[in-house]
Amino acid sequence: MATTTATDYTQGFRSLEQEIEVDRLEVAGELPAWLEGTLLRTGPARYEHGDLTVNHWFDGLAMLHKFGFSGGDVSYASRFLQSRAYRRSQETGRLSYSEFATDPCRSIFARTMALFHPQVTDNGNVNVARLGDRFLALTETPVPVAFDPETLETLGVDQRAPGHITTAHPHGDRDSGELLNYVTRLGPRSTYVLYGVAQDGVQRQIARLPVQQPSYMHSFALTERSIVLAEFPLVVRFGQLATGKSFMASFAWRPERGTSFLVVDRADGSVRGRWRGPPLFAFHHVNAFEQDGRLVLDLCAYEDDAIVRELLLDGLRNGTAQIPDATLRRCTIDLAGSGGVTVETVSEVPFELPRINYGAVNGRPYRYAYGAARRPGAGPHEWISRLTKLDVGDGSDLGWSADGCYPGEPVFVAAPTRAAEDDGVCLSVVLDAHRGTSFLLVLDATTFEELARAEVPHAIPYGFHGQFQRTG
Repeated sequence: MATTTATDYTQGFRSLEQEIEVDRLEVAGELPAWLEGTLLRTGPARYEHGDLTVNHWFDGLAMLHKFGFSGGDVSYASRFLQSRAYRRSQETGRLSYSEFATDPCRSIFARTMALFHPQVTDNGNVNVARLGDRFLALTETPVPVAFDPETLETLGVDQRAPGHITTAHPHGDRDSGELLNYVTRLGPRSTYVLYGVAQDGVQRQIARLPVQQPSYMHSFALTERSIVLAEFPLVVRFGQLATGKSFMASFAWRPERGTSFLVVDRADGSVRGRWRGPPLFAFHHVNAFEQDGRLVLDLCAYEDDAIVRELLLDGLRNGTAQIPDATLRRCTIDLAGSGGVTVETVSEVPFELPRINYGAVNGRPYRYAYGAARRPGAGPHEWISRLTKLDVGDGSDLGWSADGCYPGEPVFVAAPTRAAEDDGVCLSVVLDAHRGTSFLLVLDATTFEELARAEVPHAIPYGFHGQFQRTG
């Protein structure tokens, strides 16, 4: 069994009950004068419901976090997302909605009733998105929750997605501002539904694609012409799903299926083709683009689905989890010929929670990606400890790390000058385990050198994703 100390990473998996508002954080270093706006993030913050502790990192109740940048100052506020799942827990002291790996139904009768009255969680702890003037907290159920970006007040359930399982990683159309996503409709004849939501909330169906055994896909890829679904061989077991098992327990790893890449035309919804590659698993796509008759798709890929189980809360809290490393792998699809799919590793440096200069290069050829993962050569029980800037062209990298510090996703913010693809900063929430508090780190995205950090008065539990909104 791994040993832990007061300075280890497990502090980031403790529940946080405190909601605070701080007008001005202590800042060390100097922020760029142009950095004006708000970083909005969501993530799990409470893991207990009365005497029940949830099973998985993904199951904690969502808390919203807001870092405001103005005139060289940084403010901070946090507030629980007042979802139905959160309110029911407050009222009853129990878990009422099934989460990713935690099933609240403890009896055969309760499981049977859940088939007829499913409790779909709205615990938006994965990502935030903007649609027109609306800000949404998202998870993998089709129940987005709107919130006020200024006060973090919850405004209620927004328009549902047309299915049962979706992603918290919609893509934005560069020209129209429409959000594009996919949702799986489960049933005797399951389908993937590709759809768009306009800024005024109007939904349109792009394609409806039959599928016999749906895959678990946490994200998907977008090129300027196509939507790409990478169907990993982690697939639904309908028998388990029908008996009320948790979402995680209802999927099985079937490597003999390989990975299917389904390419759909964004304009008319036609299927351009399906290509089969080797078995792999990924939570996150980095980017994709089409060039010279080939579709290039970059993933943070694992050999199998072990990462899903290693993120169970018990192992993370006691320091025994053995986190496998993802690496950036490039899947190249020969669209015009018979070359099929080739997969190559861009860099052996561990790479997860990827971000790019989204507004400039998403769906297009690009050079730089930013991620957070374990340091190269980390021991089997270590946690995310390094931020990485990766040159996807030659595989070279720059890194940031500090003793006892555990960073989260690096959100890229482009400088107004936009002189180059990497002209900007990266923002990351970092746990300082020595001090038992967190800070917001600001890195120069070009040199990857530290510019500043803003100290938060407590430890922020590890979260997943966020978005930066410019002032005005």
